[in-house]
Amino acid sequence: MPDHVLRSPQVSDAVWDRSDFPDSSTWTVVLTGAERAEIVEAARADAADASRLFPTLRSRCGQWAQTLNSGCGFVLLRGFPVDELDAAEVERAYLALGSMLGEPVSQDRDGAVLTHIRDERIARTDPTVRLYRTRERQDFHTDGSDLVALLCLQKAAAGGESWIASSAAIYNEVLRRRPDLLEVLYSPMPWDRNGEEAAGDPPYFELAPLNDIGGAPRLFFISWYIRDSQRHPRAPRLTAEQHEALELVETIANEANFHVEMVFEPGDVQILNNGRILHARNAYRDDPDLDRRRHLLRLWLTAASVPSVAEPLRSGIPQR
Repeated sequence: MPDHVLRSPQVSDAVWDRSDFPDSSTWTVVLTGAERAEIVEAARADAADASRLFPTLRSRCGQWAQTLNSGCGFVLLRGFPVDELDAAEVERAYLALGSMLGEPVSQDRDGAVLTHIRDERIARTDPTVRLYRTRERQDFHTDGSDLVALLCLQKAAAGGESWIASSAAIYNEVLRRRPDLLEVLYSPMPWDRNGEEAAGDPPYFELAPLNDIGGAPRLFFISWYIRDSQRHPRAPRLTAEQHEALELVETIANEANFHVEMVFEPGDVQILNNGRILHARNAYRDDPDLDRRRHLLRLWLTAASVPSVAEPLRSGIPQR
């Protein structure tokens, strides 16, 4: 990036800090009895396109899409009727609801569009064991799609809180503190593919964490993917400045005034715009009973009309 490039602070509803959301009521949408009934009906209907069965929720989805794409970039829905549906019905209704916001895309090399987020009681011995399969903390990051949705089926015995932060506010703070490192974030960095690559493909790809999309900076950030790339001898070596830039983003996002905390209850659906929000998960402790362990259902959605993150990952992980 040329030294003479001038960056300006972002000014939009996507720029926010903790003081803008003093309590959970400012981001929570409680589903009404009629809306819950629509979800139950859709789950049990014999229809090729169950989303047609959401006459009330369809207009509400338009409001949520406006918030996600043009507003603060996140919403929490409370009251998805997990208590009235069996496991298959929950998945069917959740997919139908998500499909009104975008197209579900693959989250792994097997082509799964619904991922069960829970501790699988396996050790993360190398980067091919993705962090969501453990109880470990996940630092601030984005996912490989325009939108990510998480439906809580069972909460943890302790911990597991979700922290979210405005990537635009972090951009502005990096610009204020270290404009030189902002330019570093616009330069390509190597990313580990975590064993998801096709046969013959390199085990890493290169992408700048910051890209201008639709006239605005968009931060695509998974720092451990970038650091893990260094296990591959042919991957470009990270410079001291690149390490420093990654650490600065993490430092700012973890400062208390830059993020808000969400505590999931069963039936909560968190929806985030990956181009506007960084999210983190705290480590957690599970109930000894495997049937009572923390359990979320994840959807990745591509919003065709409003691209939020850069390729190659906004359309999910290609099926192999």
